[in-house]
Amino acid sequence: MKYVEVIFQMRSGEEWQKDLLISDLADIGFDTFEDTESGFAAYISAANLDLQALETLMLQPYEGLEVDYKIQEIENQNWNKLWESNFNPIEVGGQCYVRATFHEAKPEFPYEIIIDPKMSFGTGHHQTTSMMLQYILENDFMGKQVLDMGCGTGIWAILASKKGAKAVLAVDYDEICVESVIENRALNHVEHIEALCGSYEVLAGRVFDVILANINRNILLEQLPQYALSIRTGGELYLSGFYEQEDLAILSDAATTLGFEFISNKVLNNWCAAKFVKR
Repeated sequence: MKYVEVIFQMRSGEEWQKDLLISDLADIGFDTFEDTESGFAAYISAANLDLQALETLMLQPYEGLEVDYKIQEIENQNWNKLWESNFNPIEVGGQCYVRATFHEAKPEFPYEIIIDPKMSFGTGHHQTTSMMLQYILENDFMGKQVLDMGCGTGIWAILASKKGAKAVLAVDYDEICVESVIENRALNHVEHIEALCGSYEVLAGRVFDVILANINRNILLEQLPQYALSIRTGGELYLSGFYEQEDLAILSDAATTLGFEFISNKVLNNWCAAKFVKR
């Protein structure tokens, strides 16, 4: 699978304005973003790139934000180098340490997760990664059936399994991500994780106690009705991959109409994660 890299150079603007642009790029299919010295880079599979949508987006006025951008196609083999050069270990709440095989182990952490990327995008934004891991650490997963939707490298599936989940289904539309989950499952010596390639159509007939979904707002809105069908009464829904100010109220309203009760949310640099319970 080939990917396209779009380099954005900021001539003026604030960090929050850059975040708004990133949010809009996510809405048209970009799934990974990396900071650079002069702005950021955005990545999307070549098959999913809509040049007209990108051009239309860049014609929209972002007051005070001036950006130049350049598009280039890159080969798969570049992704490992990019990922290794940009991925730093993540420490969450003094309890969980996420690292790659090329980082030193820290056995003092109760939970250690080892991930290697292959060529998948799975770590997402550090903010959303951290907040979702916090939610998993704070809540009970013992004996539960768990869905990790948009699983990427399988970080959340692995931690849920380490916390005692009975079974975890990890789903992603990218076959490379599914391969990555299988490899990372073995690296972490965890069982009971099933990895499937697809979208919400693979959930038909399945029911879960917990659903984890770290995807952009528009896809979450599209998939929420299926989550409502696929979760038990009293089940917990954790959503992330969106912004607090722009997206939380919209998602919360949509979830409420489907029988979910908003419980709490976390915010880190305007990125948001939220917990709901099915009533």
